[in-house]
Amino acid sequence: MKLFTFRCIVHLVLFLLPFAVAAQTGGTNPNGSNVNAIPVQVPFLNIAPDSRSGAMGEAGVAISPDVNANFWNPAKLAFLENNDALALSYSPWLRHLVPDISLSYLSYAHKLSERNTLGASLRYFNYGSVPLTDINANDLGTYTPNELSFDVSFARTFGENLSLGLTMRYIRSNISSIGFAGGSGQVNKPGNAVAADVSLYYKKPYGDDNLFAFGAHISNIGSKISYSDVEPAYFLPANLKIGAANTWNFDETNQLTLTLDLNKLLVPTGRDSTGIITDVSVPSGIFRSFTDARGGLSEELKEISLSPGAEYWYNQQFALRAGYFYENPSKGGRHYLTLGFGLKYDIFNFDFSYLAASQQNSALANTLRFTLSANFGGTTNASRR
Repeated sequence: MKLFTFRCIVHLVLFLLPFAVAAQTGGTNPNGSNVNAIPVQVPFLNIAPDSRSGAMGEAGVAISPDVNANFWNPAKLAFLENNDALALSYSPWLRHLVPDISLSYLSYAHKLSERNTLGASLRYFNYGSVPLTDINANDLGTYTPNELSFDVSFARTFGENLSLGLTMRYIRSNISSIGFAGGSGQVNKPGNAVAADVSLYYKKPYGDDNLFAFGAHISNIGSKISYSDVEPAYFLPANLKIGAANTWNFDETNQLTLTLDLNKLLVPTGRDSTGIITDVSVPSGIFRSFTDARGGLSEELKEISLSPGAEYWYNQQFALRAGYFYENPSKGGRHYLTLGFGLKYDIFNFDFSYLAASQQNSALANTLRFTLSANFGGTTNASRR
């Protein structure tokens, strides 16, 4: 029987089975949170993929629309000014722990008409190469665990200020080697799931040339995911984001946006004797997520993470960004400063972000994100929406 080396086992426990981390290692989850985080599978679905929002404290629900709205708030796609937009993002991830983990994100949007926009995105999380050996330590090659999701979104405007979005998602989590069998005869297999998102975006001009915007996005409402025929299925990281942003255009060359996002997982908070609740339905789990914290309302409020951010544009060609992400220590403990900049030339945008973690020895410290995007295919007159 093929067996994993000790290094392989540690690699998988630390980074591929988040709920097992809390029980066994005191380690770090794939999204960078600690062992106190609410346990879910495929947490890569909620990792911020792009550099613009990544530099603003991971706030993106209500900021001005771009093609990466496929992740943050698909309803915003309806207000894109260009008929076509494409972006590619890449981020080395958890490099303090494992050198070859990365997140890649490809996002595309196409305006079908003045009111309707179609979006699509592909997200790929690579856990790096894991060496495999047999019981006699003979080399059996390497295995590359990975997870991916593919989305298709549709957004439509309702009047000049409101849009709604709907997203369908396919998820595949391939984090165990082929046919690895335990003593019980259990055979691990890739996990597959489907999910849906609903989203809303509202914007309201006011004053001389200012804009207030509000957004809401409920994501990953779908089937549970399982890695064998005999083990239970686990919750996807169903998630609620709401946010607001205000933009001031001081003159023709200077623009400032301040934004704040609030985030909450919509999965059961409590744990059963196995370490994670699995025996309730997805709808029940969503409703329970608002009332099941053992500490009552005060603990429920601790489950909300905060993302304040700022963006300054000069002449719509150069941007400076900063933000902060805060998650209660008893619910994951991530808190860090983010910084970044953006450059625009003709139809192209280049965005960069840097994560400066505030806690000592954080697995997320010095995380970089890179995004290259292009807007093409002509423009749509926003005043006609």
